[in-house]
Amino acid sequence: MFIFFRLVIGSIFIVSGISKVLSPYQNFLYVIQAYQLLPSWGEVLTAQIFPWIELVTGVFLFLGLWTSWSLRAALMLFGIFVAVVGQALIRGLSLENCGCFGGWIHLKPQTVIVYDSASLLVTALLLRNSSLSRKFGLDSYFDRS
Repeated sequence: MFIFFRLVIGSIFIVSGISKVLSPYQNFLYVIQAYQLLPSWGEVLTAQIFPWIELVTGVFLFLGLWTSWSLRAALMLFGIFVAVVGQALIRGLSLENCGCFGGWIHLKPQTVIVYDSASLLVTALLLRNSSLSRKFGLDSYFDRS
């Protein structure tokens, strides 16, 4: 079960990262600007770097490489997502799409807050049981203790 969830969480980040990496960064920049949270230089920096962080985190989780650190990164990312979408909902910002998966998948912020909160809990569970989450991953080949 832990391996399945690790693969699912990893896949989510891979799809999310790839969808943004393959598009011009301005597409994701437009989404970030809709949240009205960062200064303009922070929006540009986030639009250029964040997709790569998602992609690398997803690949590492999927492969089970540096699993504990990858789970920590995923936990932080889901925490950021919950906070950003949550503040947008509280402030009543008019967002039709969360922008989570670029132009590939469109989800309403109300759906995303539930999904990201559940993903945050699952990731915390995986991290708490990281020894089980590491099974059948590359970590098991490098850890001979």
